[in-house]
Amino acid sequence: MVKQTKDSYDGSQIQVLEGLEPVRKRPGMYIGSTGFDGLHHLIKEIADNSIDEAIAGFATKINVILQDDGGVTISDDGRGIPVDKHAKTGLSTLETVLTVLHAGGKFGGGGYKVSSGLHGVGSSVVNALSTKLVAEVVINGELYSIEFAQGASLRPMKKIGKTDRPQGTTITFYPDPTIFKETIEFDYEWVVNYLRHQAYLTKGVYVAVRDERTKQRQAFYFEGGIQSYVKHLNIGKDVVSDSVFYVEKQVEESMVEVAIQYNETYVEMVKPFANNVLTPDGGTHLIGFRSAMTRVINDYARKSSLLKEKEDNLSGDDIREGLTAIILVKLPDPQFEGQTKNKLGNPEVRRYVEQVMNEYFSYYLEENPNVAKKIVGKALLAARARKAARAARDNVIRKGALDGLSLPGKLSDCSSKDPSESELYIVEGDSAGGSAKSGRDSRTQAILPLRGKVLNVERARLDRMLGNNEIVSLIKAMGVGISDQFDVTGLRYHRIIIMTDADVDGSHISTLLLTFFFRYMQEVIDGGYVYLAKPPLFLLRQGTKKEYAYSDEERDEILARMVAERREKGIVIDETADLTKQAGITLLQRYKGLGEMDAEQLWDTTMNPENRVLIQVKVEDAEKSDAIFTKLMGDQVDLRKSFIQSRAKSLSLEDLDI
Repeated sequence: MVKQTKDSYDGSQIQVLEGLEPVRKRPGMYIGSTGFDGLHHLIKEIADNSIDEAIAGFATKINVILQDDGGVTISDDGRGIPVDKHAKTGLSTLETVLTVLHAGGKFGGGGYKVSSGLHGVGSSVVNALSTKLVAEVVINGELYSIEFAQGASLRPMKKIGKTDRPQGTTITFYPDPTIFKETIEFDYEWVVNYLRHQAYLTKGVYVAVRDERTKQRQAFYFEGGIQSYVKHLNIGKDVVSDSVFYVEKQVEESMVEVAIQYNETYVEMVKPFANNVLTPDGGTHLIGFRSAMTRVINDYARKSSLLKEKEDNLSGDDIREGLTAIILVKLPDPQFEGQTKNKLGNPEVRRYVEQVMNEYFSYYLEENPNVAKKIVGKALLAARARKAARAARDNVIRKGALDGLSLPGKLSDCSSKDPSESELYIVEGDSAGGSAKSGRDSRTQAILPLRGKVLNVERARLDRMLGNNEIVSLIKAMGVGISDQFDVTGLRYHRIIIMTDADVDGSHISTLLLTFFFRYMQEVIDGGYVYLAKPPLFLLRQGTKKEYAYSDEERDEILARMVAERREKGIVIDETADLTKQAGITLLQRYKGLGEMDAEQLWDTTMNPENRVLIQVKVEDAEKSDAIFTKLMGDQVDLRKSFIQSRAKSLSLEDLDI
């Protein structure tokens, strides 16, 4: 990246909209929460300012240091926050930016043509929520410094003097523990993942992170930018071609950048960004991209006679099967829907993206006929599978599923029709299903036993999936439909509980079911409706008293406590002998499966809301989850073998972090 030197950035470009007072009183309004996510949002707010300098072409390096005393230092070699006196506040511009809400260079006037921040609240909010913040700015070889406590300046900005340090801004802050009561400890992996993404999206910028607590460090530099990102997303997948389609084109005052590479899977991975901000709900840039892709590929297929005259056009779903793409638009005045910036609303952006894709993706297909034929061929296979699946899907999904007529025969439904209090237990095997049915609360708990292992949907299209009885039973029971008929509002149970044996086969079945939910019903996971039941591993009986242990460690703790209780009663304990008998334990049973429990035991340990342990399944990072499912359930045996070998001794389903 070429570092620009033209200097037109001064205090006149900083506009002040309102004060800072509400931040400490209602921090959640500005950073979302005061938990883990809100704490790390502080880093994002400051680092985003450095990224904006890089996007604008004024910075080439960004460094983040997690200090061993709990602070964070973020520095860049950009222009430096202006230090001249601000006309409206009478303070230095540096102090204004850090103490006045909605003061920044992102409201017009030439500070930034493109910015990831909209509201100009970032730096001042971080300052308000920190016990201490120190800002240092180097401009024209002169070092300036100012220090704050909980948003209030401890002294006016001070000119330190000449320095050999590179031009730019350095901010060090310490989160306030009275605000962030849950934790003030920053997570190194979160910082690494965030900076890696920003490096992918800002080609040519060097980004580094160092953790002084553990001495870990990583750095990222991607000359290829989003081309490198697409290749990263396709690791572990068979790609249609090694080449990546890439275009970067300015349209009016905006920039459109797109990278595309197809793989041989059946899922779509398209990530739309606006000014480096991920917009998971899409928006006008995604609409324009999809419209152009459908048009261009159908036009090419017709022109090349790959699609016969009497054949219907390929649908968007057909064309996007196996598509991995990054869409990055940079525009001067992004209009996001809501404070969370989940969706881009600028209507002109649809036209920009369509214009660029129509022209340049058409060129790409013409110039790469072998790749084009593979893409069209893959879409044609998807179209045939879609048509084959339609009849099966229509047979599975019916209107009026809630009346019970189309519910699977093996489902033992609950009597309640209120989804908010209803639970569906997906149980491994008929024997466990029988115990669960007998022991359940039939008013709120439904039981669906599954025979054997369900289909691995990672390696199957929808038509084959709908030929699997267990998958069909699950779809019918849930009531949400599948594919383009999916509607999460039809969900009949607000707790979908996967209950399998605590062994390798049980974990495999759980993973197969999670693969299905992630690939075809992610909204059910995102809504917080999917859980894993945690049955006990051991029963320890001491006279009439019985206790359950859910791990080897818990078993040992219970045993030690029982031994200690006996010792307190004056019973001599021989540490070299069998402690089980000396603890008075008449039964130490290891459960091999749910079927070994009778109905009462299953209710007491795994189904009773007062005693049971449920693990809620969440997708904290869809990209990371996609990679995990690709490794565990995909076609690349070597990747899976390596993953298992490196973690075999310690890995459990909870460790997958999906």
